[in-house]
Amino acid sequence: MSETEDATDDHDLRRPPERTLVLVPIVRTKADAQGGRDSAARVEEAVGLAAAIDLDVIEGVAVPLASYRPGTLFGTGKVDEIAARLDAEKIGLVIVDHPLSPVQQRNLEKAWKAKVIDRTGLILEIFGERARTREGRLQVELAHLTYQKSRLVRSWTHLERQRGGFGFLGGPGETQIEADRRALSERIERIKVELASVATRRRLQRRTRKRSGQAIAALVGYTNAGKSTLFNALTQSGVFADDRLFATLDPTLRRVELPNGTAIVLSDTVGFVSDLPTSLVAAFRGTLEEVAEADLILHVRDIADPDTEEQARDVAAVMGELDIDASDPDHVIEVWNKIDLIPPDQRPPARRAPTKTGKPAGPTVIPVSALTGEGLETLLTAIEDHLAIDRPIYRVELTADGLTRLHRLYEMGEVLDREDSSEGTVTAHVRVAEGALDRFRKAFPEARLVTKQPPAPEADAAA
Repeated sequence: MSETEDATDDHDLRRPPERTLVLVPIVRTKADAQGGRDSAARVEEAVGLAAAIDLDVIEGVAVPLASYRPGTLFGTGKVDEIAARLDAEKIGLVIVDHPLSPVQQRNLEKAWKAKVIDRTGLILEIFGERARTREGRLQVELAHLTYQKSRLVRSWTHLERQRGGFGFLGGPGETQIEADRRALSERIERIKVELASVATRRRLQRRTRKRSGQAIAALVGYTNAGKSTLFNALTQSGVFADDRLFATLDPTLRRVELPNGTAIVLSDTVGFVSDLPTSLVAAFRGTLEEVAEADLILHVRDIADPDTEEQARDVAAVMGELDIDASDPDHVIEVWNKIDLIPPDQRPPARRAPTKTGKPAGPTVIPVSALTGEGLETLLTAIEDHLAIDRPIYRVELTADGLTRLHRLYEMGEVLDREDSSEGTVTAHVRVAEGALDRFRKAFPEARLVTKQPPAPEADAAA
């Protein structure tokens, strides 16, 4: 390999960040209302995505369009105008915050004499840099290869470069384009087999946790909503948290102790984003099963963000793809994070909206600040209350001879009350998780079912 080729291959390791222009096409029509998202918010998010991989972003620009052009997305005049700016300011990379067809991408690169990537390519590049575990790397590579199959740019073999990304921001050119499509397809199939093996292992681990009676709560939310900061605050762990989009990619599980003394497993997951590439949702489906099979979902929202409602709708859409109802009051708690950024007199109250039937009309809302710790005790209590729904309660009477089993009551369930008699007997009411029922009944055959769920708390406006 020549020195020139070496320099190209180490492009991102030895050269300063590429000067980058971010373009956000905006079409205001009934058919394409951009989900109601404010154009300034869209530009800010697009620039944030580019900054997530340390590009030298010169500017983020909203580009109003009457319609999308099939050949170049932008109109001829706008293409020429942008080309002149790129040449004058020596900008070598353009990010278009919109899906581009292979034809559009090639035509724009030819007209602008610069590298062009679309929103999907940028998100894949970010994920490629952030994945740390083997599973994460495989998932991103699968998404990337699926994306590349329809494109005639870049070589799939470039995926193994040591910079960690996936080749959109500087590669070997088109020397191996379509050189071996069969090899690409074979690689995709091998990855799917490996991920299937990982998914099977995850299912076995989840089954083991359920048998132990340990509940699982999963954090979900828009990227940069503060999930990892909240995760660290609740678990006293040091998971990487940063004020950047997609700071967390690989799922992490930790133990959290609740106020009643029981413990749950808390799972931190990848953040969602608007227009999340379908290939990524498909590739990460195995990981996202941790969310789908969780006993409780904590939807973390950046309540200080003006775009919080649109972000919540985007998260609900992805949850819908996993057959999860984001408005289910029994399965979801909305955690309104970053209240420290809101003046005290403007902060939203906690709420549990009652209905005529006594069942909440929507998820319980708990305002918190993961940074300062405000509201975290209330959140833990709410988690405790939600997990108690529909759990059976048993009455257990232990004679003096059976007190050696007393500690197992605390290990296998939540002891709600306990009465010690002068004769040395102990009577206790114990709430038992579904996964621990079989073991509990075997250990305490004398236990008698009292009720299938605890008395309903009084419904009020505040949690």
